[in-house]
Amino acid sequence: MERMPKRQRHQQLAQCIEENPFITDRELTRFLKVSIQTIRLDRMELGIPELRERMKLMAERSYDSVRSLPLHEVIGEIVDLELDKSGISIFEIREEHVFSRTAIARGHHVFAQANSLAVAVINDAIALTVTADIRFIRPVKLGEKCIAKAYVRSISGERGKSKVELFTYVGDEMVFQGNFVIYRSEGEADRGGDESADRH
Repeated sequence: MERMPKRQRHQQLAQCIEENPFITDRELTRFLKVSIQTIRLDRMELGIPELRERMKLMAERSYDSVRSLPLHEVIGEIVDLELDKSGISIFEIREEHVFSRTAIARGHHVFAQANSLAVAVINDAIALTVTADIRFIRPVKLGEKCIAKAYVRSISGERGKSKVELFTYVGDEMVFQGNFVIYRSEGEADRGGDESADRH
């Protein structure tokens, strides 16, 4: 198969990383059908840092602060957050997260990343998971990076609950999906806990 010209490859590589900053060099080799050494040289020529450095740069960007729980209690590293809108976190599967015989991640770690991000995205001092409808789509393995993306789909001030939809990816492949209902304390003091209060 004929290799694409270097200039064209550079354009595609830059576009891939712009569309998905979390894409790994290994995934780029499969997409562009070149060696990992070529990908690394291309990145250097284009001045594009490696994945770890890109993640660090994203984490240093200004974004909303988590209100609902201490940052150290969030499972995974939050790299983007707009309270009551959306959030992204990254969680690398390490040896302590997997079954020793299969190197497959224990499900509760994948769920914990998703659940803590669903709570973290809520703009309230107190936010608790009420229900979670979840689906594990495929096992996650040692060394893989889970990218969780949460979206607040609705906020009910009257009932003090929010609905959060969440998807977890490894590369471009979805590995987990969840729909969370999150309790929020906002307005409880005004209503005295009465859920039948008039709409604001």
